[in-house]
Amino acid sequence: MTRQSDSTSPAIVLFTQDLRVHDNPVLDAALADGPDVLPLFVLDDAITGTPFAAPNRMAFLADCLADLDASLRSRGGRLVVRKGSTAHEVKRLMAETGATRIHVAAGVTRHAAHREEELRAAFDDRLHVHGRSLTVLDPGAVTPTSRDHYAVFTPYLRAWSAVPGRKVLSAPARLDVPESASGTALPSYRAASPALPKGGESEGRRVWRRWVDGGGLAGYDEAHDALGADGTSRISPYLHFGCLSATEIAAQAAAEESAGAEAFVRQLAWRDFHHQVLAARPDCADTDYRKRGDTWVRDEAEAKAWRDGRTGYPLVDAGMRQLAQEGWMHNRARLLTASFLVKTLRHDWREGAAHFLSLLVDGDIANNQMNWQWMAGTGNDTRPNRVLNPLAQARRLDPDGTYVRQWVPELSGVSDRAVREPWKVPKADRNGYPDPLVEPEDLTARYREAHG
Repeated sequence: MTRQSDSTSPAIVLFTQDLRVHDNPVLDAALADGPDVLPLFVLDDAITGTPFAAPNRMAFLADCLADLDASLRSRGGRLVVRKGSTAHEVKRLMAETGATRIHVAAGVTRHAAHREEELRAAFDDRLHVHGRSLTVLDPGAVTPTSRDHYAVFTPYLRAWSAVPGRKVLSAPARLDVPESASGTALPSYRAASPALPKGGESEGRRVWRRWVDGGGLAGYDEAHDALGADGTSRISPYLHFGCLSATEIAAQAAAEESAGAEAFVRQLAWRDFHHQVLAARPDCADTDYRKRGDTWVRDEAEAKAWRDGRTGYPLVDAGMRQLAQEGWMHNRARLLTASFLVKTLRHDWREGAAHFLSLLVDGDIANNQMNWQWMAGTGNDTRPNRVLNPLAQARRLDPDGTYVRQWVPELSGVSDRAVREPWKVPKADRNGYPDPLVEPEDLTARYREAHG
């Protein structure tokens, strides 16, 4: 690594959603800026005091910070952890150590924008914000004529695919952290989901390599929708916390030159697409991207049945129970469970998005909220009237009932057809599994009534 500055003062590396040492533009720039660095993570009150600090994500975060600290220590450094306001803690650390520069990754959420505004106001040209750290392309890197963002995915994908990837950066061999930098102990949190995955860059890289080496990437185009086969990579939590670099993953996938790799890279493009939408329209975290004049149903008993995985539709219930147990859910199950809430039951998408964020370890504002809006018909779907029928989806995505039997054990002993339509077998054979919340012939009745 070439160092281009003769400054002897340390530079602060403010880690946010880039909790890794491999391919980290923020860390790389700080090390090029001077001999000493101050790796800092702030447990910001603006996050920890809000519902977004859900137990699953905080427990995963604790793993990430412990792993990052271990990686830094193996290179001669360490992670400094502080609690409080980010701007205040950065200012305090600068006063204690003589640091003169701050490096941080650009973000897209309202919190990230507010954090950058505060840091810019306090430190002006001493703050250096680095793009292409959290996504493959920065929001705004490609735009259509006369608009600030792409509203439709396919033209965005064409533009996105035409931009060359940036160079993948090596992890530093060594770094030095001034002894005067003090911090609090690494945090520890209790997860809500008993089968939550382990966090951290080391684990993320293991998960990714194990999946690729096992043929998961090559077969992704054929297997990624099959719920029972679980052919997805499961790296979304590691991308959300920046334990894995989207740029590095995209480069490695593209090098495979297979149909599976192409399909997988397309999913990374979807991730960037949602980030550029939210960056342009930050209000879409809680307001409709496209207003449809919807009137939503309010029924707590129905909402509870959906949350608890007791709607009477096994594939929907399997997805909700997987979410509760693992803090994660297969993407196709996310779309199906969302469709059932917003299209079949006609409940507000914000109700479902909030529940997902209360449990999802990869609970990303851009992807979660915009996917919910996509399914609700208020977002970027070019077919806003799309309704996913849970019976048709079960025949297509879980034909032998493997996924349902894993997560709905009450139905483990029934036939393949009955595992899709359990109301057709005697209640005594269902082991307490409920009747359908909505009759099968009425799955689209509320939607048709609302939209003519």
